Amino acid sequence: MDYVSLGLACEELEYVDTSLRVILSVHVGLNSLSLLTWGTEDQRRRYLVPQAQGLKIGTYGLTEPAAGSDVRGMESVAVKKGDRWLLSGEKTWISLGDVADHFLVFAWSDQEKKKQRNVSGISAFIVERGFKGFSSGTLKEKWGILAGNTGFIKMDEVEVPEQNLLGREGEGFKIAMFALDQGRFTVAAGATGLIRACRDASAKYALERKTFGVEIGRHQLVKEMIAQMESDYQASRLLWTRSGWLKNKGQRNTRETGLAKWFSTVASERAAGDAVQIHGANGYSDEYPVGRFYRNCKGAVIYEGTREIHKLMQADYVLGYRTDKPTRCELPAYSETVKQA
Repeated sequence: MDYVSLGLACEELEYVDTSLRVILSVHVGLNSLSLLTWGTEDQRRRYLVPQAQGLKIGTYGLTEPAAGSDVRGMESVAVKKGDRWLLSGEKTWISLGDVADHFLVFAWSDQEKKKQRNVSGISAFIVERGFKGFSSGTLKEKWGILAGNTGFIKMDEVEVPEQNLLGREGEGFKIAMFALDQGRFTVAAGATGLIRACRDASAKYALERKTFGVEIGRHQLVKEMIAQMESDYQASRLLWTRSGWLKNKGQRNTRETGLAKWFSTVASERAAGDAVQIHGANGYSDEYPVGRFYRNCKGAVIYEGTREIHKLMQADYVLGYRTDKPTRCELPAYSETVKQA
């Protein structure tokens, strides 16, 4: 499956429910593609293969209670002891965190650089649920994506073998940002599916519900909201498919993927809000799906880069303050050899 096909799958899954797309985002986008790109042959064999077969579930642990957009605020640490690393800390708001088997976890491996907030002191580790000192729990008080698992993990001197260091020591921040490029791509495609779901549900209701003797679809301000959904859907689809095409070609796409994620998630929030408005009082009820769409859409405007972070990124690209430097490992292009296989 090429990257555009991955996006199509995400769009279709979120057309039904966000929780379904989230599974693909973390298992494939954030975790598996990172192992594919940065992992050793041994790591791919031990972790990527069973994940690709659906025998094991992978997820991604970056966010902490006091560290979201500010990755440098992480408190998790990794201390080298012989041929092992001892990981201690807590991660939260981890999709599939309470059910996953494998965790891609980030921690400070250089304590002096931690004091300096120098991200070259962060490393990435593959952690198994069964490692001693590892525990997890479920976050139950969220009000959106209710069908999806969201949890936290705690590490109390978890012993991680040296061979489970992903990439080189100090490459953790680069790997984390690389993973977000793939995760944001799936989020953008998924949000596009949510816009389409809002559009279709609104159009159906607008043709059924009557006020003042006519279908509400005849009212101009209802038409305006539906037209906005249509334009947002088409624009969002073009943005994420461009990113997928660049991934297939093996070209860096951090800028394009960030723009797609920002635009589509903000547009999905607008579409969900308008969908509720079109449904009137019925939109405020679980009798119709648009209330669920509204609850689900908000998460994507926050996770994997808030809309504010993405605004700053896009402005910095235009102003020349930000450029993307090559990394030691790049996402493999989708080749004809793979296609034929």
